[in-house]
Amino acid sequence: MTPDTAIPEIPRKVEEIRSLINQYLVGKDELTKLITIALLSDGHILIQGVPGTAKTTIVKAFAKILGYTFSRVQCAVDTQPADILGLRIYDQSKGEFVLRKGPIFSNILLIDELNRLNPRTQSAFVEVMSERQVTIEGETHPLPSPFFVMATQNPYEFEGTFPLIEAQKDRFMYSFISEYLNSEDELEVLRRLDSGKLNWDTYATSLDQHKGGVDLIFLRNCVESIHIEERVAMYIRDLVVATRQNGDISLGASTRASIAFYKGSKAVAALNGRTFVTPDDVREIAFHVLHHRLILRREAEIAGITLEAVINEIIRSVEVP
Repeated sequence: MTPDTAIPEIPRKVEEIRSLINQYLVGKDELTKLITIALLSDGHILIQGVPGTAKTTIVKAFAKILGYTFSRVQCAVDTQPADILGLRIYDQSKGEFVLRKGPIFSNILLIDELNRLNPRTQSAFVEVMSERQVTIEGETHPLPSPFFVMATQNPYEFEGTFPLIEAQKDRFMYSFISEYLNSEDELEVLRRLDSGKLNWDTYATSLDQHKGGVDLIFLRNCVESIHIEERVAMYIRDLVVATRQNGDISLGASTRASIAFYKGSKAVAALNGRTFVTPDDVREIAFHVLHHRLILRREAEIAGITLEAVINEIIRSVEVP
């Protein structure tokens, strides 16, 4: 199957994944879609929001469906780089030092409460996440391919936290604001709990029959072949440049944002079964690309202006080709 013939099939495959996720989880369509976009565009996601919103479960389910390895790290102030990356230990039976790989050597990795890591561990993790390789005692080890990271941070706890600096947040291609379920979805969770549909072991076993049914690497190659016209590329440029010229923003989007727009809009086009990108595809991911990269001026914050309002203003102000 060639990319041209495979791309129209991508919406069907994505709908199959969404349907499988929804057998267990409730109200997660938007996050499911963004994770799919991130996987197709080889990017990572930073989630900010309240705890207890099924973040671990959704990435575990994706790993099961795709047939990839999964690891989770619960961050703490005393977590050291070696706890995530790994270290060399002496094996008495072999009489030599051997590498004990850390959880980062997984296809899909969840880093829970990233802002609880101390700055030294944060820097080591984010650097490795970007370079896709680990150097331990002078020896370099490549990470598995594909490699996808979803990191979370809780904005409502301040003791024992170390906020990511802007250069580190910029390494994440997308961000997502995780919120509580609405009242109807909350009730649906209770119904499923009462009917026994929230048994993870049973659900995970049912996913085994779908394991490996989606060739992610092939789909990524298909997405890369999607065409972006020069006028759409210029539209991406104009959106990013507008963040640097907006009077309410003290730090605009970097060139990494342009790359995220470029790759992500191709993935959105693929989800719609198209072989070309439209401005609507670009706008669809604008919030996820920009929100974690922009910093408001102090005067704007005092005036009650929000990042959401500024991003919407930028989208409205930039001429659509």
